[in-house]
Amino acid sequence: MIRLFFDSNVLFTAAHNPEGKASLVIELSAPGGWEVVTSAYCLAEARLNLERKHPAALRRLSEILRTVRLVPDVTGERCTLFLPEKDRPVFASAQRCKATHFLTGDQRHFGPYMNKPKDTMGIVVQAVGDFLSDIAK
Repeated sequence: MIRLFFDSNVLFTAAHNPEGKASLVIELSAPGGWEVVTSAYCLAEARLNLERKHPAALRRLSEILRTVRLVPDVTGERCTLFLPEKDRPVFASAQRCKATHFLTGDQRHFGPYMNKPKDTMGIVVQAVGDFLSDIAK
């Protein structure tokens, strides 16, 4: 089973842009093609950024959470990747819930790990567009 872990920026984008690729991934998960998960940590960050920048999108975020399953937060010490402190617990949560994919828009911090599952304990780190391109093949 494909289990997609959404980073906070992907949750933010899905809530802010209902016609975008992140929303499409959630929509396509409904028929059972894959499971979408995130952590409370990511949800809190997405919610905070939406409150600051696009408060009208908070309603959409609540709707999204009917489909997206929350997984437990994990401390950053469990993360073996060289990441900033704030990103370590996020990736550790993805590892613990056995995510097959980690979807993020954070090229700055996760870019070196994109599409290198041998370096990321088998988890495919991708941008949403890359994931959609891969499943279309």
